[in-house]
Amino acid sequence: MREDTKTRLIKAGADIMHLKGYHNTGVKEILDRADIPKGSFYNFFRSKEDFGLQVVDHYVGFFFELFNRYLSDASRPPLERIRLLFLGFMDFFKTTDYTLGCPIGNFAQELGDVSPVFREKLRSCFDAMSGQFASVLEEARNDGSLPRALDVQETADFIVSSWEGALVLMKVMKSTAPLETHLKYVFDFILKMRKE
Repeated sequence: MREDTKTRLIKAGADIMHLKGYHNTGVKEILDRADIPKGSFYNFFRSKEDFGLQVVDHYVGFFFELFNRYLSDASRPPLERIRLLFLGFMDFFKTTDYTLGCPIGNFAQELGDVSPVFREKLRSCFDAMSGQFASVLEEARNDGSLPRALDVQETADFIVSSWEGALVLMKVMKSTAPLETHLKYVFDFILKMRKE
């Protein structure tokens, strides 16, 4: 029961923070959304900061489940897996009227400069995301789809950072156009290279 209540709080808080941000989300609002009595919050979390860090962990778990679903599909070529992952995200953002963006990126924009604890947590999240892409790029390099000289980790870092920037523009423009531009340049230029 305790774990179920804690999970409800994290899921409720994650939904609100994804839309409104960390600072614009209050503990009472989280409790109301989870339909849990006031006072229960601090039975599970030392502080709002502790709660926020656990929300980040919640999103990391969600994303890695999603990444694994696409990126571990050995029935498809490595680069196609990456493309399908991004296309899946684009379809999702269309259903939300181009809101939300990446919750990890949102936290980074809001807290990366002001909270060393969040900065370190978020940096490890981005490193882990890049690592997922680097593994798939390594597969593509090994099967001859990409040149042996390609630095897969550097390329993965660029893919993640440019995607995060495209998501910021998507929310401002209310359009997938920045995400489409991201895909165009990643796949038509950076990952179009073939082994000589």
